Amino acid sequence: MKKKQLTFDLTVFESIDELSSEEKALMNAAVSARKNAYAPYSNFQVGAAVLLENGETVIGNNQENASYPSGLCAERVAIFYAGAKYPGVTVEAIAISAASKKYVVDAPAAPCGNCRQSISEYEFKQKKAIPIFMMGETGEVHKCNSIGDILPLAFNNSFLK
Repeated sequence: MKKKQLTFDLTVFESIDELSSEEKALMNAAVSARKNAYAPYSNFQVGAAVLLENGETVIGNNQENASYPSGLCAERVAIFYAGAKYPGVTVEAIAISAASKKYVVDAPAAPCGNCRQSISEYEFKQKKAIPIFMMGETGEVHKCNSIGDILPLAFNNSFLK
């Protein structure tokens, strides 16, 4: 038997103001998208913005449904829309912002498991890491360099031979 340890680097910015102008614009797009989320049940609004290699930014926000499994998270709305509108165009980065109508979200919220798997599919397909920027309404911004950082040992189509 051998034991392996998996680790990753997480960059922590004190606030959105420490991001580059391009990163800040992407996060501001996620914040703007978040404000239009349809979240009448959880009151937890999430916005996502996907920066593409062609310079386009595609946004998404969570869309809830009274039949809870029928809703869709912001990250998947954005990345699926990017794939539908710009097939074959590389995803350069994703920004995510979360807020609540009930309390102040002052810490970054990471993508759920379904979103991690969906982002992983795009990373695997394009053979290039996708940096992910995450923040709440205020406070720190966290950046991981790849979805593989927060979803190690991901399932992909190499298992479907």
